[in-house]
Amino acid sequence: MVSRAPQAMLPTTLTDDIVQAGYYPALVADVVSAALAGEEVTAHLVHQETTLDQESVRRHITVLALTRGRLVIAHADDHAPDPTSSIHASSVATASTECVPLSAVRGVMLTHVVPSPDEYVPGTLGRELTLTLGWGTVARLDLVPATCGDPECEADHGYEGTVTGDDISLRVSADAEGENVLSRAHAFAAALSAAIGQTTP
Repeated sequence: MVSRAPQAMLPTTLTDDIVQAGYYPALVADVVSAALAGEEVTAHLVHQETTLDQESVRRHITVLALTRGRLVIAHADDHAPDPTSSIHASSVATASTECVPLSAVRGVMLTHVVPSPDEYVPGTLGRELTLTLGWGTVARLDLVPATCGDPECEADHGYEGTVTGDDISLRVSADAEGENVLSRAHAFAAALSAAIGQTTP
């Protein structure tokens, strides 16, 4: 008999969004619930993505759940069965979670994609949003050749660049996923930005 760990109840809105995403909702809900460990969810975002390659269709779901003290991130993916594994199944899903203290979240970056900006309607914020979060696990380094300002100078001035936290990046499109999903992404980003603004390192 398989033992079952006790799971806390998720908010109805979070459960509904997980079910709506359609990727093994019972599994995803249990994984998120276990990571929350009974903490109250103050905001959440569920993002489902399907990718196509030459061999198969792969689904991926990301759940972001905000509590008063932590950011909980859950991922679940499709995987081909490993022939060397002791697990024999026609399909395999893997699910992982990460819990980040809000005091460790270093930034919330929003990129708004606005078609026909000359016709922009105030308050709409475009049709697409990329939400990028950083807490120091992964960083992106952008390098460009350094210059001295003299257009005729041929000396080697080395490189200069910037380091940007990029632990997770989610692209949400109203055209692909619906206006309601885009609205929820905006709401979650606002809640997380406000929460880390109140957190003392």
